[in-house]
Amino acid sequence: MNSAALLADAFDRVQEVVREAAGGLTSQQLTYRADDDANTIAWLVWHLTRVQDDHIADAAGTPQVWTSEGWDARFGLPFDASETGYGQTRDEVAVVRVDSADLLIGYHDAVHDRTVEYVRTLTGDDLDRIVDEVWEPPVTLGVRIVSVLGDTLQHAGQAAYVRGMAERSGRS
Repeated sequence: MNSAALLADAFDRVQEVVREAAGGLTSQQLTYRADDDANTIAWLVWHLTRVQDDHIADAAGTPQVWTSEGWDARFGLPFDASETGYGQTRDEVAVVRVDSADLLIGYHDAVHDRTVEYVRTLTGDDLDRIVDEVWEPPVTLGVRIVSVLGDTLQHAGQAAYVRGMAERSGRS
């Protein structure tokens, strides 16, 4: 297996966890919070997808799916179109609401498709390209992609955990 196929497989696994975590849930379940400071499934899936969209589009030199395909308008969130959810307050987390999981999964699937299309083109030399010189050592494309994978898998796992909490609480 080459590095491009490995990365595509890893992003396929993120998509699988996202679908399992959010699929079939109602708006009430998607916005379940264990307490006032907890993240919701809706926010976690939106955030992990926004980060993936933002970082992969930047690396690929392409527009983000969020704005180029009109997902920002479909979600209708009161945030700037560049918002990814990083550092949001509990009140901002609560604003991320959807009528069904279809919107979340649809956006994630669109970003997933764009991501996999891009990573399948990458070679080992591409992964060594410096994409961010602010850090020491500078960040390579390979490191950036692994960072995105780590973040998205972590948040997808959190969404799956929250789903279990919501289902067992009887308050979902």
